[in-house]
Amino acid sequence: MREKVIVVTGASRGIGAETVRAFAAAGARVAALARDGAAVRALAADTGGAVLGLACDVADWAAVQAAFDAVQARWGRIDVLVNNAGVIDPIARLAQADPAAWAAAVQVNLTGVFHGMRAAVPLMRAQGAGVVLTVSSGAAHRPLEGWSAYCASKAGAAMLTRALHEEEGHWLTAVGLSPGTVATAMQRRIRASGMNAVAALDPAVHIPPQWPARALVWLAGPAGARFKGQEVSLRDEDIRREVGLIA
Repeated sequence: MREKVIVVTGASRGIGAETVRAFAAAGARVAALARDGAAVRALAADTGGAVLGLACDVADWAAVQAAFDAVQARWGRIDVLVNNAGVIDPIARLAQADPAAWAAAVQVNLTGVFHGMRAAVPLMRAQGAGVVLTVSSGAAHRPLEGWSAYCASKAGAAMLTRALHEEEGHWLTAVGLSPGTVATAMQRRIRASGMNAVAALDPAVHIPPQWPARALVWLAGPAGARFKGQEVSLRDEDIRREVGLIA
């Protein structure tokens, strides 16, 4: 990863912030994007290495394009995009969900992934290579009570990885990573909702956010080529061993 340029969305906390730190520790130049510009600028200041914090709402195409233009102007290339930005709300049964909140979740979780791909791919094509990693979820493949917006949008994002591979896989690596349940603020929100089996999980079973961060760095390297167009599950113990998370 040394000297490579990485863009991470949803970088202000949780998996995103740890991913920024992991890539920076590996010697990469990292653009940390999030709606909370102050948070990503603070992360950049606190993280060793070359990190650029940019305010960016992935649901806003103009904002995404402007952020990618800024990264290109700063470093002249983009080697890896990590589509991490995502929201769980609204947690509500479909018949009671607020339509505006439901649509807003789709804008972040699905349209936001498209915006990242749309901004990154032309730049990567000009270089002749690139990697697009999208943080997926078991919810992309399994309906859960109260999570209709999250499940539907994550399923769409998983299909975007496959569509990108179909169109550009002869030169670009597109991979999804399903991390399982991770000890982040999102899990605290899920637990507080009391809705569906995930809310009832013992917090001790959640993996630390550093694990998916390390897996994303691993997939951004040569290992990722094995999984082009696929979704990798961090629940798989063989994958955990390959990444070096367990013995």
